[in-house]
Amino acid sequence: MSHRYFVSGYINVSGYITQSTEYGRGTVVDSPPTIYDVAARAGVSTATVSRALNSRSSVRPSTRAKVMAAMEQLEFVPNSIARGLSSGKHWILGLVFMRTGADGSVLGVEEASLLYTDIVIRGAETRAAQHGYSLLLSSADDGHPSNMASLMNLTGTVDGLILLDRILGDDDVAYLSKRIPIVLLAGRGESTSAVTVRVDNERAMRDLAEHLVSVHGVARFGFVAGSDESPDSVARTRAFVERVAQLGGTLAEVDLLASDWTSAGGEAAMQRRLARRDPLPQVFACANDQTAVGVIYALNAAGLKVPDDVLVTGFDDITLTRYFNPSLTTIRQSGSILGAAAVDALIAMLDQPDSVPPSVVLPTELVVRASCGCTEESETAPGATSEHTLAPTP
Repeated sequence: MSHRYFVSGYINVSGYITQSTEYGRGTVVDSPPTIYDVAARAGVSTATVSRALNSRSSVRPSTRAKVMAAMEQLEFVPNSIARGLSSGKHWILGLVFMRTGADGSVLGVEEASLLYTDIVIRGAETRAAQHGYSLLLSSADDGHPSNMASLMNLTGTVDGLILLDRILGDDDVAYLSKRIPIVLLAGRGESTSAVTVRVDNERAMRDLAEHLVSVHGVARFGFVAGSDESPDSVARTRAFVERVAQLGGTLAEVDLLASDWTSAGGEAAMQRRLARRDPLPQVFACANDQTAVGVIYALNAAGLKVPDDVLVTGFDDITLTRYFNPSLTTIRQSGSILGAAAVDALIAMLDQPDSVPPSVVLPTELVVRASCGCTEESETAPGATSEHTLAPTP
């Protein structure tokens, strides 16, 4: 006598795949655990299990912990396609960053690694997973500033988009936001169509200028900016120039250099400045750490020593800078916290859009090291924590 297995799968009311296996005339054999098994093990309803998985804010933390423990014990794995059909979500968030190509210079390998972007992505991916989402990465080509066509294609795949620096102009953001929620990881916080998550560039640059004047007696300043299309670069440049003037210092036009956020760009900008033969300022503050690395490289190649001949500072506090020689004075911002905050803001836009402020500003710290002439590392404020709130701009 022969026997046949009959396998049927269906999507239950809570949006999860349930599978039953019948052997012969209705004899049930082992089958994967279902949402009903999870509910029974946790002592809650199936609706509570669904809410615990679909929205962190709709159930008490203790209840969600019981549900997650039951899932682990039963080895229950939610089906993302079924969840999407039930909730209207893809359970995927998109993160788009600007692609930077290596140019074959001595620092080309470092440029290709996109050091700070990597840190932001890691923080975003970890937080997305905690919320039950996957993170889809996409890069944009800086040779095509609008990048609109590729982003329009993403809107049918993801629930929301996180856009890093320079991806879209204001008009394009406004147009795309009519189709999908958007979080900007740079900007002035003035967008009416997207939420902006950024660091306090203005306070950071004021703190740096004040340290250079009060501790090192600097009177003649230089600044190496990032891309002129970058809101972060514009904000840092403006804040530094304004505070230097308020403190009675000078920053000549010849010492306001343009770069592109990369070490190779910083090296090239400093080589152009050295070719002018004008007297150098006492310090070159750089819009980010990678630029500062290139600036120091060019100064050393010209026979100048940092900090003996020129002071140099950065912004970001990527791991490389504390081991660089000399170790780099910089502004510490947590890229991982920035990425996590962007994910939190985007999910809040999806779940409770009226509760999200238009701008979230995260704190920074001034970290002083050898490149500004300080002999011992110190920080101006307590370190940032891994927690943050979606507080409006002060």
